[in-house]
Amino acid sequence: MKSPPSDSCANFAGFAGKAASEGEFQAWLAESRTWSEAQLERWGLPACGSDGAEAPWPQPLFEAAHYTLFGGGKRLRPILVRLFAEAAGGSAEGASRAAAALELVHTYSLVHDDLPCMDDDDLRRGRPTCHKVYGEALAVLVGDALLTRAFEVLAGAKGASAAGALQVLARAAGGAGMVGGQVLDMTVEASGASPEDVRDLQRKKTGALLGAACELGALTGGASPVACAGARDFGEALGLAFQVVDDALDITGDAVTLGKTPGKDQALGRATSVTVMGLEGARGEATRRAAAAREAALGLGFLESSLVLRLVEHLGSRSR
Repeated sequence: MKSPPSDSCANFAGFAGKAASEGEFQAWLAESRTWSEAQLERWGLPACGSDGAEAPWPQPLFEAAHYTLFGGGKRLRPILVRLFAEAAGGSAEGASRAAAALELVHTYSLVHDDLPCMDDDDLRRGRPTCHKVYGEALAVLVGDALLTRAFEVLAGAKGASAAGALQVLARAAGGAGMVGGQVLDMTVEASGASPEDVRDLQRKKTGALLGAACELGALTGGASPVACAGARDFGEALGLAFQVVDDALDITGDAVTLGKTPGKDQALGRATSVTVMGLEGARGEATRRAAAAREAALGLGFLESSLVLRLVEHLGSRSR
């Protein structure tokens, strides 16, 4: 088993009571991504030596899973887990399993979303998608393996919150959460959808897992049930803000910048913020959702740092 990474980096609590400058925020974000990668190296795949005694996966499965899991990305979900754990008085080490588990679930969802039977995408994070490189059958199994691995990793956590953490992840990833959102994404057509239909879809598909990331962080950090619920509400609000920006970028962005094929949702007649409200309407929606996320953050008494507000601003102004 690999030694846990050092917690000596600048953490969320270190900015309590003062405004984080842009330079400080970017340094924190870069370090948080590095930390997130380390947790995936540590817990992500059995053949990485995460637990020492585990049997390795078959080589084709390991190779395809490694290609997908370590293909880049924002690592927003593990960053949120750590951020809320430290804000609640816990440690990065205590949040490591939950952080890896969230990214494993997110990655599995991308593998399955990209399949020809779903979104039929050839490009993800600037590279060919898993099924384009390894075939559809193995891509399905990669997604299955990453999902079950997430629960295996999280089940190994110590402490009284372990069982509750599993329930949080299962609820967010299942039929009432992310999977249900994907079903709505495939079945709700733009021509007959209302703005509230879009919000419900996005609350499930994107908001549920981001809400779980914040809730799991608060839970592993020892926060009260009320604080954990507030953390979840913030994450869901952030997810709605994140997704409407994503919808706009699907129209205004290009494949090189986005790392994926733009315009797919519009071509498929999917219900998105842009296809239902128009581009200008979606931009107004993005502003409202970002304000709601900021308000939710300010309502959490244990969030004493401006980093989370910087994060909302950063995600709202991103170009990819």
